[in-house]
Amino acid sequence: MIVEQLIHDCKKGNTKAQEQIYRLLSPKIFAVCLKYSRSYEEAQDNLQEGFLLLFEKINQYQFKGSFEGWAKRVVINYVLQQYRTKGVFEIISENLPEQEEVEVEDENISLEFLTQIIQALPDRYRLVFNLYVIDGYSHKEIAEMLDINIGTSKSNLARAKAILKERIEKHNQSIWPNVK
Repeated sequence: MIVEQLIHDCKKGNTKAQEQIYRLLSPKIFAVCLKYSRSYEEAQDNLQEGFLLLFEKINQYQFKGSFEGWAKRVVINYVLQQYRTKGVFEIISENLPEQEEVEVEDENISLEFLTQIIQALPDRYRLVFNLYVIDGYSHKEIAEMLDINIGTSKSNLARAKAILKERIEKHNQSIWPNVK
């Protein structure tokens, strides 16, 4: 397979192979970076730094599972490490009521709007929301990845959902002001 040969060449330090891997994976990895970054510019920076780290760690890839999945995990861990070093995940005490599941079935809400309001969440809420809802990690896995406790992960997810629900309701009121 071509990708396997490129990986072997990358392990030997071949910059042409690195360029080809970058061209092959950068759109998908950039989408991951966008989910976990505050802005488009920060996502671009995370993409570049994430690929540098990926090529630095490429010798750790053992051809078990997909290379794309491994690469995404390396970049996600890199981005999360940036937040951990900034102290984004200080433990806070929030007494939030149990949240019901929020479903969005409104055709008036675009994917672009949802992306914007998710990106506008405070870091700790956005990261937990994306890890749990979008990428399917458990609270236990999130707690380990972010070096927080499970309760903090659950609390941050509940708070993210509450904020998103509030923003969606406000958005709907701006479109349909006479509807309650």
